[in-house]
Amino acid sequence: MKVILKADMSNLGAAGDVVEVKAGYGRNYLIPQGLAYMASAANVKRVEEEKKLGEERSRRDYLEARRRASQLEGVSLTFRAHAGEEGRLFGSVTNADVADRLNEQGLDFEVDRRWVHLEEPIKALGEFRVPVQFGGDVSVEVEVRVERAE
Repeated sequence: MKVILKADMSNLGAAGDVVEVKAGYGRNYLIPQGLAYMASAANVKRVEEEKKLGEERSRRDYLEARRRASQLEGVSLTFRAHAGEEGRLFGSVTNADVADRLNEQGLDFEVDRRWVHLEEPIKALGEFRVPVQFGGDVSVEVEVRVERAE
């Protein structure tokens, strides 16, 4: 029995592939679980259209991510925080703090805190480069300065 996979399956193939499977496996598992279509001419055409739409959507998403990243290039944020004698903060600067401060910059989009990739919260005075990931391979680094509050 030939089926067209809807999703990537490690033991069969990638989404959109036409594969030969045993009739029981296709009829009783793949098709009822929504993992595959029957390999008819209409379904092959439908999968090709879905691939085209997916490629267009990913291209559009990439262009939008590049546009957003270009708005953040060269942005520098300054945080004032209370710190001890050795420069350790009484608290920290988190990804949510950075996202909130970026949203105050008058951008035409909202920066989600999950886009800001801090390995761990900033707990010291100094300058830091913080990556903001917009999906896929589009990212930009924002300069974050943490200064002692008076």
